[in-house]
Amino acid sequence: MVNPAPVVNTYPLSSYTFGTKEPKMEKDTSVADRLARMKLNYMKEGMRTSVEAILLVQEHNHPHILLLQIGNTFCKLPGGRLKPGENEIEGLKRKLSSKLAATTPSLHPEWQIGECVGLWWRPNFETIMYPYCPPHITKPKECKKLYIVHLSEREYFAVPKNFKLLAVPLFELYDNVQRYGPVLSSIPQQLSRFQFKMITP
Repeated sequence: MVNPAPVVNTYPLSSYTFGTKEPKMEKDTSVADRLARMKLNYMKEGMRTSVEAILLVQEHNHPHILLLQIGNTFCKLPGGRLKPGENEIEGLKRKLSSKLAATTPSLHPEWQIGECVGLWWRPNFETIMYPYCPPHITKPKECKKLYIVHLSEREYFAVPKNFKLLAVPLFELYDNVQRYGPVLSSIPQQLSRFQFKMITP
């Protein structure tokens, strides 16, 4: 017997409310700065572990992923680096609240962290990442884990003023490495084992 595909409920984008909050400054102004900081942290703490969230909504009966846009072109999943020894689930909730929750605790979303759907490895202090650890690399510099986050039917998101929150359709991400890079453009394949249930209130 074939196991049924795990179900992800997706609600219309219009059932969510979006506000703004104070800008959240990026720690690095360039890719070179970021890699230099990563090198420094690696000396102190060892391999960096980061966690990122795949937040799904729907528009026109098609799944869309919420991405944070910085500047005019760069998009990323909400999430970030874990503190040394921090639990992945708790760390992802902390990062999501820092990036997308209102400053009022009563308005915080109930983050329901689901399955880990992807693992990416950074072998060296370079931008390139792989969905496997290359065999000759004994000390990777970063492991990035992508989790599905199950959203409730209604949530309030507060987006830092220097970011935009975009709902990007899966068909736009699929195979679009030039625009979104290898990690984001591979998300549609990683989600292909799920069954999307489009819920319209």
